Amino acid sequence: MALPEIPRLQTKYLEEVRPALVERYGYKNPHQVPRLQKITLNMGVGEAVGDKKVLDTAASAIADITGQRPVLTVARKSIAGFRLREGMPIGCMVTLRRQRMYEFMDRLISIVLPRVRDFRGISRKAFDGRGNYSLGLAEQLVFPELNPDKYTKPQGMNIAFVTTALTNDEGRDLLELMGMPFRHVQKKTDAA
Repeated sequence: MALPEIPRLQTKYLEEVRPALVERYGYKNPHQVPRLQKITLNMGVGEAVGDKKVLDTAASAIADITGQRPVLTVARKSIAGFRLREGMPIGCMVTLRRQRMYEFMDRLISIVLPRVRDFRGISRKAFDGRGNYSLGLAEQLVFPELNPDKYTKPQGMNIAFVTTALTNDEGRDLLELMGMPFRHVQKKTDAA
């Protein structure tokens, strides 16, 4: 039995990113060095209340993108204004770990994000205070795995990067060293 090939981004983390983080923050213990724990993709499909096929299409799209079958998410509360009942399926999600996580992140950085229209980098501020980062895509067709003839309706998704970093700065440095294309900080000039 052949050993699975180590993803390119995982090798980059082990050989370049970890030593750079240790040098920058002076960690004494190797377990203190921040690492990527998991990536979660979530698609909320509000139209699934009226048409179940929309949810099946979204689940199929997320499965094509990640190579993993999604879990259906259900409504926690009933909301009469939206004709929503508790327990109704209204979205789908996938959690990626280990090799699949690194392969997905590599494809996201090198192929998907550059295909986004008018892309100038992702926001530096979408951290949660504990080093985790969230990113929203307005359309799933930026993924080359999806056939535009099959997925005609634009559907957005949220992508969450969960790290072991303790602060936003550590999480930002980790993701930046791994290749995330953050927007450059513009210096304010004094106009007096």
